[in-house]
Amino acid sequence: MPRLILFNKPYGVLCQFTDRGTAGSPRPTLSDYIDVPGVYPAGRLDLDSEGLLLLTDDGRMQARIADPKFKLPKTYLVQVEGDIAEDSLAALRNGVELKDGKTRPAKAQRIDPPSLWPRDPPARFRKTIPDCWIELTVREGRNRQVRRMTAAVGHGTLRLVRWRVGDWTLDDIAPGTSREILV
Repeated sequence: MPRLILFNKPYGVLCQFTDRGTAGSPRPTLSDYIDVPGVYPAGRLDLDSEGLLLLTDDGRMQARIADPKFKLPKTYLVQVEGDIAEDSLAALRNGVELKDGKTRPAKAQRIDPPSLWPRDPPARFRKTIPDCWIELTVREGRNRQVRRMTAAVGHGTLRLVRWRVGDWTLDDIAPGTSREILV
């Protein structure tokens, strides 16, 4: 039976099991949190993003989760700079033009600030610039896509938490912890 692990990746953790970066200052990796042989990430989260990362030992499942052709929805909670207006949300819903082409239409809505764990280090805060939260669901997985989408509508991303992939969510999974589920 295939293994599927839901992991709440903390900010600053690489989505790989070893750090091939600069010598002398290794960064935290999945091996600091996941001690299950033979599992690999199904998709990625940037170093500066947090949230749900799925790991599996089944290649077909890994492809179904990560490959954009399967259009598995991924939902993010995004703290953005500024007070996002309805026209910006509508642009995200219609798809925005990025350097590598127009994005597929997304689900986008403004939300109340979610009850999340504190981030270490905290997200940038400026007294003179308001911020707000949106929930954004995409069905593709371009490099740094959510950050580029919010920037394209004039709102830089301050904090990015992937909350859901398909039917799997972060519910009751603390940062740095994981849960294995039956599939």
